[in-house]
Amino acid sequence: MIIGYLKYKGFTGSVECSDDDECFFGKVQGLKGTLVSYEGLTVEELRKDFEGAIDDYLVIMNK
Repeated sequence: MIIGYLKYKGFTGSVECSDDDECFFGKVQGLKGTLVSYEGLTVEELRKDFEGAIDDYLVIMNK
């Protein structure tokens, strides 16, 4: 279940919570044929992983 969204450099990512794993996770929305995911034990860790995933995606797409 999506509980919120993150935004960074024009991208939007979901925020979900796993009670089983006791962590947050999400996926970048709107990418066709590509899955970019991220996770963290805290919201701060989740945001850092999300922003790092976007930065990595942009590097790969600009090659």
